[in-house]
Amino acid sequence: MLGTVLLVILVLLLVGAFPSWPHAASWGYGPTGGIGLLLLIVILLVLFGRL
Repeated sequence: MLGTVLLVILVLLLVGAFPSWPHAASWGYGPTGGIGLLLLIVILLVLFGRL
């Protein structure tokens, strides 16, 4: 249950930080890469049953 909630929250953050949105245009790819890395870690933890 917790893994699913974290996964949904991270996907929403990843979409919100995408550089094509007007509010995130000056941020570059840093936030998207960081949130993408967190998303990858959570997906791996869910797949391996650690979360």
